[in-house]
Amino acid sequence: MKFLFTNTSHFNLANMFTFVNITAGLLATYFITQNNFFIAIILAWIGGAFDIFDGKIARKYNLSNEFGVQLDSFADFLSFVLVPVFLIFQAVYIVNFSTIMLAVAAAISIYYVISGLRRLIQFNINADAGEVNKYFTGVPTPLGAILLWLVYLASTYGFLPDFGVLLLMVIIGWSLNSKIKVPHP
Repeated sequence: MKFLFTNTSHFNLANMFTFVNITAGLLATYFITQNNFFIAIILAWIGGAFDIFDGKIARKYNLSNEFGVQLDSFADFLSFVLVPVFLIFQAVYIVNFSTIMLAVAAAISIYYVISGLRRLIQFNINADAGEVNKYFTGVPTPLGAILLWLVYLASTYGFLPDFGVLLLMVIIGWSLNSKIKVPHP
């Protein structure tokens, strides 16, 4: 079990938490395909909880390494970019849009995914393993996902029209790579 506390191990404790995040994201994707949005959202939040703890564990036990940085960004891409976009596409756009609007929604969804991926790649280029800055430049993908969950809820409960969902997805996608300063928790 020494490998759990060895920073050169790909299967150290921090990375194991990240693997749980990835598993939760994959399972959430499956449940979205089954139109079981409630379980998908629960799994996404579980993934988010494990994302919080993987970094804390890595710093506390000095387990940070380049593999973990890359793995964490992959998990973030899955859980905080793909899953919320897929959920909104499946639960809002497919249900409510005609063919032409569905094409617009697909383009906006692709824009958001590319924005999230660009943000994570740029973050990895600028990141040093184990180092935590005081501020994020641009909205981090987990916060972007929370904002998209709120958009989904507002749409589901009739507080936000379909056009508003599209507009907010563009704005949140833009904010991922903006110069907005967000305090690191």
